Amino acid sequence: MRKAATQARRSAITLAAFATTATVLLASTWLATHQQVEANEAATRAALLAQALPAGSFDNDLAANALPLPRSVAQQLVQRDAAKVYLARQHGQLSGVVLEAAAPNGYGGRIELLVGIARDGTVQGVRVVSHRETPGLGDYIDLAVSPWARQFAGKPADSRWAVKKDGGDTDYISGATISARAVSAAVARCSDYYRSAQARLLQGQP
Repeated sequence: MRKAATQARRSAITLAAFATTATVLLASTWLATHQQVEANEAATRAALLAQALPAGSFDNDLAANALPLPRSVAQQLVQRDAAKVYLARQHGQLSGVVLEAAAPNGYGGRIELLVGIARDGTVQGVRVVSHRETPGLGDYIDLAVSPWARQFAGKPADSRWAVKKDGGDTDYISGATISARAVSAAVARCSDYYRSAQARLLQGQP
C-alpha cells in the first residue's frame, strides 16, 4: 500500500511538472509572438483600408481617424454590436469614408468587408478582410484571387445592388452566385447608410 501511494505521488508530481512546463512554454510563446501578430494584422487592415479608396483621394491616416458606429448601425452593417467608420480627409475636408461591414450569408458563412464610399456617395472600393468561401469557386470575391471586386469602383449610390441573375448590376461566376449575392447585399446596406448619414458624416459624426 505504502509503495503504491509513493508511486502515485511521484506520478502526480511528474504530471504536474510536465503541465507547468507546458504552460510556461505556451505563455512564453504567446508573449513573444502576440505583439508581432497584432502588428501584422494592423498592417494588413491598414493596407486594405488604403485600397478601399482611390490613391491620392485622402491625405490623413485612416486608422487614426476611426469612429465607433452607433450600435443600431453596427448591427445593420456588421451584425455585431460594434463596428467602425474611417473618415478620409483631403486638406482637412471629408473626402470619403470606409465602413466596416459583413455579409453573414456567404456560402461558407460570414464574409468580413471594408467598403469605401466617396463624399458624393459613389462606391470606390470593396475589399474582403476574411471569408470561408470555397477555394477555386466562391473565393473569387477576394481581390487576392480575382479582380471581381473591382467592378464596384465608381458605381453610384442608386445602382442596382444585386447580381444580374436577380435583376441587378453585379457580375458573378456561374455556380457561385451565393458569394456575389452576399457581398452585393452588404454593399447595398453600406450605401443606404451613407446616404442617410451623409450630413452627419460631413460634420465628423457617425
